Amino acid sequence: MNDLAERYVRLVLAVGEHDDGYVDAYYGPVQWQRDVKAEPLSLADTSSRAAALARDLSAAEPAATAEEMLRLRHQYLTRQTEAVRARIAMLSGARLCFDDESKALYDAVAPTHTEADFAAVLSELDEQLRGPGALVDRYDAFRSRFIIPRERLDAVFTAAIDSCRTRTRQRIELPPSESFSVEYVTDKPWSGYNWYQGGYRSLIQVNTDLPIYVDRAIDLAAHEGYPGHHVYNALLEKHLLRDRGWVEFAVYPLFSPQSLIAEGTANYGIAVAYPRAERLEFERTVLFPAAGLDASQTSHYYDVLALADRLSYAGNEAARRYIDGRIEARGAVDWLVTYGLYSRPRAEQRVRFIDRYRSYVINYNIGKDMVAAYIESRGGDRWIEFARLISSPRLPSSLS
Repeated sequence: MNDLAERYVRLVLAVGEHDDGYVDAYYGPVQWQRDVKAEPLSLADTSSRAAALARDLSAAEPAATAEEMLRLRHQYLTRQTEAVRARIAMLSGARLCFDDESKALYDAVAPTHTEADFAAVLSELDEQLRGPGALVDRYDAFRSRFIIPRERLDAVFTAAIDSCRTRTRQRIELPPSESFSVEYVTDKPWSGYNWYQGGYRSLIQVNTDLPIYVDRAIDLAAHEGYPGHHVYNALLEKHLLRDRGWVEFAVYPLFSPQSLIAEGTANYGIAVAYPRAERLEFERTVLFPAAGLDASQTSHYYDVLALADRLSYAGNEAARRYIDGRIEARGAVDWLVTYGLYSRPRAEQRVRFIDRYRSYVINYNIGKDMVAAYIESRGGDRWIEFARLISSPRLPSSLS
């Protein structure tokens, strides 16, 4: 199967020449990149090669009695190749509806919600944040009391990252040389991004275009770093690429089922690293003081955020309606403001994200829910089950 894996990697690199941002990370042989650039393939050629790879993978299916990891490897390569083919079709002009696109690229379809599904949560928040004016304005005013001052941002993030790293290293064996650094950037459609660089190194970029609330410190430290994206990529590199020689894990195509696992584990990993009670104590004693905020409001702040988190699927619905052509960009912004309680600037940033990443938005919430159901159904230690999942080639459809 190693030959098929090499063909897959070269195919992903070839598609990346047509799709800026498609190759999220690559740390395989430099010569393969040079080959792709020296002899670029047309989209038609990549489509033909992807079809041939899919046929050969089908012919190479291992026996049902083969080692589970080998069967998972074959399933992974097969489904990832199907996603490559779907992306090539999209780049060639095919237009898929939101649900068909997410199934083709990410191996999952998010549930559909209506306005009524969010009404009860909005009513509860209305009770929590009583006062004059629209609920979104009251919510925004409430949250504004918990913004990290720009001059304190690095100190707060450093404390959060150091704590999440310590907790993760106590429970998951990481390569001794792993490292993780932070940069603050502007003019991005996302709030944070992990750029995995290979060799167990990551760079996280934090977007400072909009105010950053204190809860984002732990969220980004865990999601982008420990035990999220950085740990996920480092363990795949260590256990699958280096130890087993599975070269397909030298490349990460962003628009693929791998992203649902990556984003789902990164979001679920926040609570793995910091269960609620322990997080509140750390926020109260360390992060709120580091940010110069009133720590007496910690519990109330997180109670409100827990309610607001139940509106997360409103973002999917805005994207579904927008991509399916039922609303325009302005309508998507309005939907996010009304049903997701986004401030208008944040809603506009989110629509820019949807313009770029489309159905990728499902990976954060349905991905988290699928990962949570899978790990918690196994009944073991969450850290152990989490580490097993992020060290394997398991697909979203195999989580059920």
